[in-house]
This record gives sequence, C-alpha cells and structure tokens, in this order.
Amino acid sequence: MNKIKLFILCCLFFQIATSQVIYETIQSSKLGDSREIKIQLPRNYDPEGDVLYPLVIVLDGDYLFEPITGNTDYHSYWGDMPKSIVVGVNQAKTRDADLLYSDITFFPSDEGAKFFEFIGMELIPYINDNYLTSDFRIIVGHDQSANFINYYLFKDKPLFRGYIAFSPDLSPEMASRLQEKLATTSEDTFYYIATADNDVKVLRQDILAFNTLLSAIENEKLHYRFDDFIDADHYSLVGLGIPKAINEIFGLYKPINKKEYKAKVLTYEEGPYAYLMKKYEDIEFFYGFEKKVVENDLRAVLAAIKKKDDIEAMKELSKLAKREYPESMISAYYAGVYHEMGGNTRKALIEYKSGLLLEESEFIFKDMLLDKIYDLQE
Repeated sequence: MNKIKLFILCCLFFQIATSQVIYETIQSSKLGDSREIKIQLPRNYDPEGDVLYPLVIVLDGDYLFEPITGNTDYHSYWGDMPKSIVVGVNQAKTRDADLLYSDITFFPSDEGAKFFEFIGMELIPYINDNYLTSDFRIIVGHDQSANFINYYLFKDKPLFRGYIAFSPDLSPEMASRLQEKLATTSEDTFYYIATADNDVKVLRQDILAFNTLLSAIENEKLHYRFDDFIDADHYSLVGLGIPKAINEIFGLYKPINKKEYKAKVLTYEEGPYAYLMKKYEDIEFFYGFEKKVVENDLRAVLAAIKKKDDIEAMKELSKLAKREYPESMISAYYAGVYHEMGGNTRKALIEYKSGLLLEESEFIFKDMLLDKIYDLQE
C-alpha cells in the first residue's frame, strides 16, 4: 500500500508540475506599480459552480508556491483537506522593501506598509471577485515573510484564520505582542511554527523562546502547533513542515481514522450518529463552508452502530446516506442494512435489489449487494 501511495504521490506532483499555472499581473495603486502573482486552481474547478474554496496566500511565491501547491493537491486528493485556491505573490525583486518595518514601532512602514495594504485591500478582493473563494484564508511565509504574516493578526478583524510561519525572523517585540494577541483571540485561529536543529542559529534561539511563550497560552480558540525538525536546515524544514501544517489546520476536516473511531465515535455519549452530525457541524463552524459527508465516515459510523446494535441511529444514518448519495449504491446499501437490523428481510431485499441499478461507490459494488441478496434469500 505504501508503494502504491508513493507512486500516486509522484504522479500527483508530476501533474502539478506539468499543469498550467495561471500567471497574472495586478496593477496596484497601493504599490504604485504592478505585481506578478501565480494562481493554482483546484482540479475540475468550475467557474460557474457554487462550490467555494479556501484561499491560501503564499508570500515568497517565487520559491514557496510550488511546494505548497504540490502538497495541497496531494492532501485534497486523499480528502485530508478541502480543495483550495493557492495564490503565490512574487517578491524576488522587491522582498526587502515589501517586508520593511519601522525601527520605532516595529510595524510595517513605507514600502512595507504599502505591501501590507496591497495584500488586504487589493489582492484578496481581486481574487474574491474573480474566483470562487470562501472566507477561510491561510497565509504562508518563510523567515522575514514569516514574520510579516503576523501583522495581519493585529487588525480589528484578522484577514486570515490560518498562519504558517517557517523559521520566522521575528521583529523586535513580536513575540510578546503575539502572545498577548493570541491569548485573547475570540475567533478560532490556527497557528503553525517550524524550525530545525540546523536552522540559522540566531533565528532558532528566538523561535524556541517564542514557542515557550505561545505554548503557555490557555485559549481554546488558539490551535497551535510547533515542530523542531531533526537533521534539517533553514530551507529543508519547509518541505517537512508543509504537510504537518496542513494536518494541524485541517485535522477536524480529515476523514475519521482508527484513532478517532476508537477514542471518539465509540465513546460519544449521545451515540455514533450524533457524533457524525457534530463533526460536520463543527467543520462548517470552523471553516465556514459545508463538507459533503464522505463515504469513509459513513462506514465508520455504520461499524459503530452495528457494534452498539443501535437501530434508531441506523435509521437516521440510512436517511443521511439516501440524502447525500441518491444515485449511488450507498443509499440502497444503508437502507438495506437498516431493514436487515430491524428484522424486515423483505424490505432489505427490495433495497439491495434496487441498488443493482445504481452507481457503484468506492466501497460498495454490485458483487457486495448480490452477496447480501443471496444470503437473505437462503
């Protein structure tokens, strides 16, 4: 299985590498100049559709954009994160000016202040106007740009919900200011930091002290993760940190795994079906968009319901399956299981037979339904 996944991973990265990235140039009144950006849309993106996608803004897009898009495509393929729109901002020629901050206030000044406004007042509105974006936004940066992303947290209404900071080169007072801000945030905020044993020494020392401050915060609205990678340096830590950051930010979004099944689905006081409903309500609340109930989660809850022999929960699960997958064998299979659990063999057979005319799913196919039918007929 690992070899298969490795092969698919290679194919996915090849697809990203060979697919056409949208290159655009934005004329900015804030910068008094134009700025090049790179945009990667999700697979099968339909500009006329009604699906809204999280927006990932990548500073230092000249070199950070491609590893971010490769990882987002890979993780969304497996359902571990939603398909997303990724926008890289090229800064190779203007980086020092873009990230400039005041020697007095330590907040963006001069060209840095203009770049700060460009992101919030021009780039994001432009992407929102031209592409199907949700209100869930993530921003990514590396060393100096990883420090710059923090400034958006100090707005009255922060523009981003997720912050990914790779080896941040922290400005003076940033650590204490951010500790105070994150300790009092009232909106769920995802914050990720990474360093490594061979990171730039002065940066690593500050980052370790920074982590000590943030780790002491007791605020249920802050979702914080810190990684200190072994045998990595200032640049290679980025490749190690991207999937860790994605897993942290979209941990709730991920399909139910064995750990979640044992620790939460089976032990939830109100039952497995109620846990499933709560999980998807939390996803909508956390991320600001609905997620279609995936077949993996239906299967996990089905297993728990069978284990608990909860016929009422099975009735609700079968209704959900029919509502979510009316054209799939999934709907017929779950309805059949419900009637079978209730001892109504005739109705179970009707459901299983009706499923033979529907579309197969990842886990339910014609032979499975036929086996059910033969077993009940015997």
